[in-house]
Amino acid sequence: MPAPLAKDYRDRLQHDWWFTTLPPAMAEQMLDAAIVRSFKDKQCIFARGDAPCGLYCIVGGSVRVTGVTEAGKEALLACLDPITWFGEICLFDNLPRTHDAYAQGATVMLQVQQQRMLEILSASPEHWRLLGMLMAVKLRLTFIGMEDLALLPAPQRLARRLLLIAENAMQRDAANCHIEIQQEQLAMMLSLSRQTANQILKELEAQGIVRLAYGRIDILDMPRMRQVARLSEHERTVLPHVGGSV
Repeated sequence: MPAPLAKDYRDRLQHDWWFTTLPPAMAEQMLDAAIVRSFKDKQCIFARGDAPCGLYCIVGGSVRVTGVTEAGKEALLACLDPITWFGEICLFDNLPRTHDAYAQGATVMLQVQQQRMLEILSASPEHWRLLGMLMAVKLRLTFIGMEDLALLPAPQRLARRLLLIAENAMQRDAANCHIEIQQEQLAMMLSLSRQTANQILKELEAQGIVRLAYGRIDILDMPRMRQVARLSEHERTVLPHVGGSV
């Protein structure tokens, strides 16, 4: 059986807001340049301090982005699902990787290596703006998350994070809101204890808003979840563009 090619994933990429905004010529160049890479569960994709290695896109599985102190304490910054592009920061500053990225479960990704991506952008400098758009959405989400952490009660923060993650799941399958995430991971992302996160989720389940299963949360009532989350007009505008970037 021949090895998979990046172009084999073209249909999946049509669910991604960012890829579908690319000029057709740039999209083709990236698919021609991309290599398909497979990672085992918990395998390191890159580590903090590693040299830049290009732009990645998750097409199967998921990726944990973490930071670890010298004492071994871990901060879970994001769980990235298909279809999510990441790694663009190093294209701008050519500095080492800022955090660790690990596969969660069997994971398949497209990788456009650093030098090849820079060559594509150098040939059409106007396309740097498209990479800036990708990074700008993530910066907006970072600011929203910082504000949530400082100002909002835990139930509202948790509901908002679930909505952000669910948006990506619904882009892949509009009929279902299945979120593949462990409660401990969700708690770490929100700086909550696992007990607090579990209590909030149990309350949402009792109200018929979610259904809990091992390693999975199903959103059953999106309108009521949005009521709990109380997103602002700005956040509702940003939401369709986030994919799995949270």
